[in-house]
Amino acid sequence: MTPAYTACMDRNTIVRRASIISLVGNAVLAASKILVGFIAGSLAVVGDGIDSSTDVIISIVALAASAISIKPSDKEHPYGHARAETTATTILAFFIFFAGAQLLLSTIHTMSEGVVRPIPGMLALWVTLASIAGKLLLAWSQQFASKKTGSTMLAANAKNMRNDVVISASVLVGLTLSTVLKAPLVDSIMALLVGLWVMRSALGIFREANDEIMDGKADPALYHAVFDAVRSVQNTGNPHRVRVRKLASLYDIDLDIEIDGSKTVSEAHELAQSVESAIKQRIDGVYDIVVHVEPAGGGEHDEQYGLNEKRLDE
Repeated sequence: MTPAYTACMDRNTIVRRASIISLVGNAVLAASKILVGFIAGSLAVVGDGIDSSTDVIISIVALAASAISIKPSDKEHPYGHARAETTATTILAFFIFFAGAQLLLSTIHTMSEGVVRPIPGMLALWVTLASIAGKLLLAWSQQFASKKTGSTMLAANAKNMRNDVVISASVLVGLTLSTVLKAPLVDSIMALLVGLWVMRSALGIFREANDEIMDGKADPALYHAVFDAVRSVQNTGNPHRVRVRKLASLYDIDLDIEIDGSKTVSEAHELAQSVESAIKQRIDGVYDIVVHVEPAGGGEHDEQYGLNEKRLDE
């Protein structure tokens, strides 16, 4: 096996392990909150449990995506299957949005019916405190794994877990106020706010995944690294038509360079190889690099970054 393939396998193992931890942890929390929410009579706790149950689905999707993304490139997918994670992240966003919308609509329906709800029992407070502790641990594990692997999917899941901590904290505040003020309506109001928060979080995750699908939001530092790499190789210059696209945690890079037109094909190839090596020294996780060589002063294009390097300063 090549070092690149071995590294990819190691990364996939970490992603799968993190997804399994998320799956088990959220299953326990979801079952506990839904059960206790019904027993204690707290709509907000039930809603929090429903949100955790969607996290179970999210973890299952993440496991499926990790299994697909490890597949090597083939005739139908010459760039490999790494973007399965990005597709999974988009699916996660829809699941999260649906959970928030469902909670919001069900709470509005309950309030409009004028149903007099009992004051939630103390058991609801304890399960919510346990949920906050559990979600903090899960958020930390997902964030640690995402930093280690560069997985946008795990990063999105970590963000979702942090949002869950805020949700559970809000539910805790609502339960406390409901008990102290003897006003069960506060619990329903907190459920409404939780639903809106979940929907807002889903939209943010979707925007981030969509940027990657459309090869947008490129990091200017990556382009500067490419320019510096070309300048570091003697007898090469004018890096232009540089494109950097992300494939999960990897980068696919295309660029044109200019060299002395009198160089032989072999010499031009060696210079291009040197440029590739210089780029890989400056940028980690390079999937592929394509260097197009042009004679100095004879290039057909003068743009450097995307369409224009000036965009780096905007």
